[in-house]
Amino acid sequence: MALFADLGDRRELEKKAKEEGRLPPGQSLTLKWPVLHNGSIPAFDATKWDFKISGMVEEQRKLSWDEFRALPQTEVKSDFHCVTRWSRLDNWWKGVLFTDVLKLVKPKPEAAFALMLAEQGYSTNVPLADLIRPNVVFAFEHDGARLTVEHGGPLRLVVPHLYAWKSAKWVRGFLLLDHDRLGFWERNGYHEYGDPWKEQRYSGR
Repeated sequence: MALFADLGDRRELEKKAKEEGRLPPGQSLTLKWPVLHNGSIPAFDATKWDFKISGMVEEQRKLSWDEFRALPQTEVKSDFHCVTRWSRLDNWWKGVLFTDVLKLVKPKPEAAFALMLAEQGYSTNVPLADLIRPNVVFAFEHDGARLTVEHGGPLRLVVPHLYAWKSAKWVRGFLLLDHDRLGFWERNGYHEYGDPWKEQRYSGR
């Protein structure tokens, strides 16, 4: 009976989300949180972990895990849209806003793009203008609990208005650039920007 109740709840919530304009084209609502990523889950060692900011900045910066955790923390709520056609609404994230991390360095005037860098050589490109929105966060927690390793813990980027592959799991820093440089999935056929409302799933669309 619980299964059918959950299914009915999901359908009602999905209908409401569509009416409110919160569900992008081609997306279905999920009450769960599917696990998707490329490669294996990396090990985390707080004594060796660091976060590097480089590229078009006046001076590069490297933070230890303790230094990153000591930055001002904020809680934000946002929806989450995966390119594989599911969406999860009203996620609560706690972490450090991208804008607060950016304050640690002085970007050069020509810096307009960021290449987000993560474990195992993963990267994804995001325009700087998209990262300085007020709900873009480097998250430690999700819905009141520590972010699990399967979902990108100890730290993942969350860029709610773009498809979720832009919200890099296991993020370890970023490179500021004056030009767009494609990341892992973008080099392998995904759209360079990834707007869910325009269904920018793959390149050429």
